[in-house]
Amino acid sequence: MIASSRFDGLSMRHWKSETRDDGVVVLAFDREGSGVNTFAQGVLVELDSIIERLLLDPPRGLVIRSAKSSGFIAGADIKEFQVFDQRGTVGDAIRRGQQVFQRLSELPFRTVAAIHGFCMGGGTELALACTHRVASDDPSTRIGLPEVKLGIFPGWGGSVRLPRLIGAPAAFDLMLTGRSVTAKAAKAMGLVDRVVGQAVLVDEAARLALRGTERPLKQRALGWATNTWPARQALAPQLVKQVARKARKEHYPAPYALIESWRRGGGSMQALLENERRAVVKLSSTPTARNLIRVFFLQERLKSQGTKDHGIRRVHVVGAGVMGGDIAAWSAYKGFEVTLADREQRFVDAALQRAQELFAKRVKDESKRPAVAARLRGDVAGEGVSDADLLIEAIVERPDAKRALYADVEPRMKADALLTTNTSSIPLDELREGLARPAQFAGLHYFNPVALMPLVEIIRHDGMDPVTEQRLAGFCRAIDKFPVPVAGTPGFLVNRVLFPYMLEAATAYAEGIPGPVIDKAAVKFGMPMGPIELVDTVGLDVAAGVGAELAPFLGLPIPAALAVPPEPGRRGKKDGQGLYRWENGKPVKPEVPADYKAPDDLEDRLVLPLLNEAVACLHDGVVADADLLDAGVIFGTGFAPFRGGPIQYIRETGVDVLLQRLRQLQARHGERFAPRPGWDHPALRAAP
Repeated sequence: MIASSRFDGLSMRHWKSETRDDGVVVLAFDREGSGVNTFAQGVLVELDSIIERLLLDPPRGLVIRSAKSSGFIAGADIKEFQVFDQRGTVGDAIRRGQQVFQRLSELPFRTVAAIHGFCMGGGTELALACTHRVASDDPSTRIGLPEVKLGIFPGWGGSVRLPRLIGAPAAFDLMLTGRSVTAKAAKAMGLVDRVVGQAVLVDEAARLALRGTERPLKQRALGWATNTWPARQALAPQLVKQVARKARKEHYPAPYALIESWRRGGGSMQALLENERRAVVKLSSTPTARNLIRVFFLQERLKSQGTKDHGIRRVHVVGAGVMGGDIAAWSAYKGFEVTLADREQRFVDAALQRAQELFAKRVKDESKRPAVAARLRGDVAGEGVSDADLLIEAIVERPDAKRALYADVEPRMKADALLTTNTSSIPLDELREGLARPAQFAGLHYFNPVALMPLVEIIRHDGMDPVTEQRLAGFCRAIDKFPVPVAGTPGFLVNRVLFPYMLEAATAYAEGIPGPVIDKAAVKFGMPMGPIELVDTVGLDVAAGVGAELAPFLGLPIPAALAVPPEPGRRGKKDGQGLYRWENGKPVKPEVPADYKAPDDLEDRLVLPLLNEAVACLHDGVVADADLLDAGVIFGTGFAPFRGGPIQYIRETGVDVLLQRLRQLQARHGERFAPRPGWDHPALRAAP
């Protein structure tokens, strides 16, 4: 590297420059005061000044890399974006990003993005503005445009450039899903030009900056053909149909706005960027975008909990049923040494077979699967108890059976090992009786299916050591789950909030309202699946067990469908028959007469009991604050993320409005709709 006077006198707080012997400038992004590179307006202003100097004294080429070990660029500064939304200046912020990246794209020499680690959102848009892109072959390298998950879409030229680069079908697959791809996949679709080892990343980028490379003819043809006016008019309706199968326009407007912006786009680059900017500005002020951004920060809060020094390396799981077996498999997949015990070998064998299916799906490199599978061992004799740093009990939901197990295993456990239960509703005060080390006992409540549900409730009791909670939160982070600490009262948080919703659905079903009608009302509100389908998915046996535990605590009557355990072979999805018949893992829902009219208050009957119980949980201190409650219910139940969580929905709708609707239901349907204590909680009227 050689010194250059090109940037003399220029304040460079976030960017570092070097000039190689071959005349290529290497610009390293190193945002001041942050462990992660994000684009704040100050960063963009500084980059704009650098581009101005490069225009005055052009190098032979430019390489842009990250100086952070954590990754390339995470995207825009979302906190700053929130401030701009509050001030009404989102349009100015988007225009600046567009202008800077457009100036980068117009430089009179080749520019190359050298990507290592995560490259998301605005980072990908910067890379798209470069002439070429080179990515490292490291597993941490992922490239994506996740803006749709925040209720907007790429607004710094990404929605314009990506379809032209890789063709509209592949571009919309990335932008509409928000998914990220590996370097290898990015190369296959033409998003990057080269994939190389991290050690030679900058050298290869510099070579591209000097020599360039031709995009394959097929890729260039696809980029042109799928973006012509006739192609856009033909493809857009098909894209809308795909989106409509997964998201309603009134719930998630961003995918529809993205498609429409592209469909009607035309003219000069400036016209296309202005079209993009107007659409994104409009989306940014919608309740959906504001709530999804709030959910993003809730997620970041959950990720920040716990300690990396959790001291857990070996895990012993007792109970090889669906939950226990899947907890064991997921822990092994995430790098822990796991032993799995049950009464009989056949139960363990079935769980190990399911684990192989998980590994086959998740571990793409077949050569690595044997090592992952070797971390999970069957252990009917329970020999893993004495070596385990963490024991997870996942046996039958009976307090006496659980206490008997603890009496057997606790004396054999290491002095600093943690004993946990995956109970879904039994209060921990009932379970800790007789323990020698109650300070190291807690609940670790996973949700089904373990591989898909991101939340784990850490269940407290008053004798638990705070260090136990910190270690368990750290373990949850290590297995890519979101920990939410909750009180050990019946139902904890998620099941307690969800149960009245499912109970009211079962009551409506018992009254003769068709299951598909009930499910449709819930999905219309924004739930991921209807409650009748959910009861079948959870299992009528599990729902009945939770009902027996929770109904007396909540003072709610139980309808016939959940009053007693189901008949053998009729437990729901797992048996192929429950409230619905199931085929190939999907419910076969009966036809509803075309002239059937759903009751006007059906949606309120389903949703308001959930909100009512959420308020009671906040009042009772089940969680520390309203944000944790919203996070727990969103990630534990799938509660409509675009509504921001039950407490946020109450704030937006209005306490008085909802209380009036509750009292109307109370008068019409009975005392189960009486407002629960807590509707005067200050958090319900606070600004989000």
